[in-house]
Amino acid sequence: MKTTTLLAASLAVGSTSAFAGGMDRSGQSIAPIFETGTYVELSFGSISPEVTGTSPVYGYSGDMAPSYTQLSGAYKRDLTDALSMAIIVDQPYGADVDYGDAEAGYLLQNSTATVDTVGVTAILRYKLGNGFSVHGGIRNLSSSGEVSLPFLTYSMETSDENDWSWLAGVAYEIPDIALRASLTYHSETTIDFDVTESSIPLGTNVSQMEVVMPQSVNFDFQTGIAADTLLMFSARWAEWTETVIDPNDYNTLTGGGILVDHNGDTTSYSLGIGRRFNDKWSGSVAIGYEDGTGGLSGNLSPRDGYTSLTVGAKYQITEQTAISGGVSYVWLGDASTSILSEFEDNTAIGVGLKLSHHF
Repeated sequence: MKTTTLLAASLAVGSTSAFAGGMDRSGQSIAPIFETGTYVELSFGSISPEVTGTSPVYGYSGDMAPSYTQLSGAYKRDLTDALSMAIIVDQPYGADVDYGDAEAGYLLQNSTATVDTVGVTAILRYKLGNGFSVHGGIRNLSSSGEVSLPFLTYSMETSDENDWSWLAGVAYEIPDIALRASLTYHSETTIDFDVTESSIPLGTNVSQMEVVMPQSVNFDFQTGIAADTLLMFSARWAEWTETVIDPNDYNTLTGGGILVDHNGDTTSYSLGIGRRFNDKWSGSVAIGYEDGTGGLSGNLSPRDGYTSLTVGAKYQITEQTAISGGVSYVWLGDASTSILSEFEDNTAIGVGLKLSHHF
């Protein structure tokens, strides 16, 4: 059976994962470790959300989710016939919030928040024989964040931190039918920030704050179902209930309020079909889904679940080099926030490009 391993369901880099639960953006894929021979890829994504809400008390929020970009890259090579390695660089978590377009009187008018991360993951994979393999590795996560809330005369900025976590997994393959199933566990990452908070009532204070980025499990499956046709399925679970951002002065100013927490853990799914049209062109279509967790959403992330549609294409420039592109349209789940705002019928569009080369 002649099939293609095009995973174009993920080509709109970050466009769907960017709206998964919590602050997920990349989905932490380890797909490059399964490429043949020596391999390198570079990816770029641009995500344009439109997220607005209305409160009967405070009025219209304006579009509070600015556009942003995602960059990633990977290098993979075989060390022996059985052992291979990969280095993957991505931006696994993030947040961009700007209520600068809110109408006068909206409580969060001119409030902003950002979370920036860069992950560098080193992975080893060992083939056990009979189609089975195991993989594992470590990840260094660089992270920082800042918040400005004018209605509280409050701002907060964290230190830049580097922290470590690990991953481990198992895979099974039948190359003749392009079948591969992999299961990967990512451990949580504990970050100890130095936090500088400023407000008119409390002045400027420096303290420590622990933030846990969640443990997660990724399941990825693909198989040929006809000549030149590939079925793809993935699922990701992340324990976002463990991620709480609770700086001291903010807690004091709000009488025990928490800056960021999450209503529930999340599981997201993607199901797609890839098709090889000829020696040069392949394409795919995929649907994605994440159920909402219910309850009140945070004002810095007023969405709950999503449904998405992704269309991708791949052009084989030479036998070794290919360029891939994709477009995702995401319907964001409706959410209610603590200030009685209703965020409904919001969407996002993501586009991505990936250049890959086998040596």
